[in-house]
Amino acid sequence: MSAQDNYDKGRSSNKQGKNARKKSMARGNAPLKSESPKKNTGRQQDPAKPKLKFDKTGKEIGRREKPVREVKKSNPEDGIRLNKYIANSGVCSRREADTYIATGLVTVNGKIVNEMGYKVQLTDDVRFDGRRLNPEPNTYILLNKPKGFATTDSNAKGMTVMDLVANATTAKIKPFGRLGRNATGLLLFTNDDEFVQKFTKKGIPRLFHIELDKNLKAEHLKKIKEGFTIEGKEITVEEISYVDNSPKSEIGLKIKHTGNSIIRTIFEHLGYDVVRVDCVTLGPLTKKDLPRGRWRTLTEKELNMFSMI
Repeated sequence: MSAQDNYDKGRSSNKQGKNARKKSMARGNAPLKSESPKKNTGRQQDPAKPKLKFDKTGKEIGRREKPVREVKKSNPEDGIRLNKYIANSGVCSRREADTYIATGLVTVNGKIVNEMGYKVQLTDDVRFDGRRLNPEPNTYILLNKPKGFATTDSNAKGMTVMDLVANATTAKIKPFGRLGRNATGLLLFTNDDEFVQKFTKKGIPRLFHIELDKNLKAEHLKKIKEGFTIEGKEITVEEISYVDNSPKSEIGLKIKHTGNSIIRTIFEHLGYDVVRVDCVTLGPLTKKDLPRGRWRTLTEKELNMFSMI
């Protein structure tokens, strides 16, 4: 076979020899030059972040300070939307509240309000169909009152019983019933207007331990038990007796009045000075496990017991 034949055979088999033409690198066929990765010479510090410190081993010292994000707080003085106030009281949903507001069934401080988006304060008198609403859960606090505190929610009276229950709840509670500044014993606080109205009208029986300046005469004890009239007003009590194993100047007296001024009225009319007054029981409640000056929240069982009074 001639040299020409060998040449032709190599072309037909598509084999390239040593002198075969190399692939052209023109027209974009050249490979991209790979960039060599930059050598990491250490931690990169973002200029916007607080500077960090490291010890000789490269360990970070301290910790990054987190940026403080300002949170906008709501101002309670801005009020609460009327429909939310109604919904929070448990009457209905917000959507339904809007309907009731539009139809004129809601009043605020005695005036009908049918404006959507109207805002009220927690201290406002909001009523739905004549019934006063309360957007807070009903709360009941029992205090064993010490001497020297006025039974009022006014700051103008010096030290008050409100100072003693300041940390009991965030609800707007008020004292129900009264005890004189120097009287001691059980005092109830609540924000339940229906409870207050009910028992203001019918009264809650309260047992008082009373100390007089002298022994109570038997005829006076009998007179108080039977009832009598002072300045045209009939005075009645539930029970009265001498305290067992004590001088006859110490009396147990049960009354249904929500105040305690009636106690001084009774005994001063008969010629006695009241030295000490202590409320021992209030309805079904007692002072058991409640030291002087302390408070506690009523249990569900105790609340149910009031329905039997």
